[in-house]
Amino acid sequence: MTQLPDVRGTLIPGKPLSELTWLRVGGPADWVFHPADTDDLSTFLRDLPADMPVFPMGVGSNLIVRDGGLRAVVVRLGRGFNGISVERGRVTAGAAALDAHVARRAADAGVDLTFLRTIPGAVGGAVCMNAGCYGTYVADHLIEIRAVLRSGDIVTCPASELKLAYRSSALPEGAVIIEAVFEGAMADPAELHAKMAEQLRKRDETQPTKDRSAGSTFRNPAGFSSTGRADDVHDLKAWKVIDDAGMRGAQRGGAQMSPMHSNFLVNTGGATAAELEGLGEEVRKRVFQHSGIELVWEIKRIGEPMPSDEG
Repeated sequence: MTQLPDVRGTLIPGKPLSELTWLRVGGPADWVFHPADTDDLSTFLRDLPADMPVFPMGVGSNLIVRDGGLRAVVVRLGRGFNGISVERGRVTAGAAALDAHVARRAADAGVDLTFLRTIPGAVGGAVCMNAGCYGTYVADHLIEIRAVLRSGDIVTCPASELKLAYRSSALPEGAVIIEAVFEGAMADPAELHAKMAEQLRKRDETQPTKDRSAGSTFRNPAGFSSTGRADDVHDLKAWKVIDDAGMRGAQRGGAQMSPMHSNFLVNTGGATAAELEGLGEEVRKRVFQHSGIELVWEIKRIGEPMPSDEG
């Protein structure tokens, strides 16, 4: 096994990633690294053998790790990377801070980042995916990020350099976001908290929030330009084309397209990553056959299948 650099944080070999993903599937990573602080992360990446892949992982809310696991070092940020501060309408959040916590802290200070309240996951992932809802996206509020590059260099990047688009960004390979700065309009804190409460109510009425899922499975097939902003929205939605293809509630083993919201892929209990991904691919096939629309995965799928799953 490759010799890895000494660390002050925690370096765990062969940790099952099913313990870290919301869908509760995934084989082991070669290593999982919890850095003690930014310097620990920087030194580790600098001294890590160049042929060892690095995969930054947040809370695993938008991820399928295949059953054979991941041949990489998974970098998972924890305490020390989840601070949140607010000053003059700007919110600085560590990459490990939960989106919902950032929204609440911002609202306490009268800063409107309410769109983050119902987004599952942490800030690092939200930036990488240009996460958004209710017609507002990270791209609308992000000022800059700090990141540690694969070389170990610590850099500050303005949002314009990230080329944020619909559910995507242009981060360098192996870079680990450690902090993001957002800006929001000032508003009455009580009104912001009431707005978020209403958002939660609507979400719980329409989405399977109590089930084991990873949020929206597929991108909306049309309706967003490269900016991913609200004025680019049209009406074509992934759930509608899935419904039209007759795949609401479809099952494969322990995997199911939720009867409540057909663009949510759910582990009903004991599903494998192969069953979840296989059902998603079947949905894509059926939608294409029915409407000629090629759905694109929004959930990230990484790692290797089990040998028996190949082919």
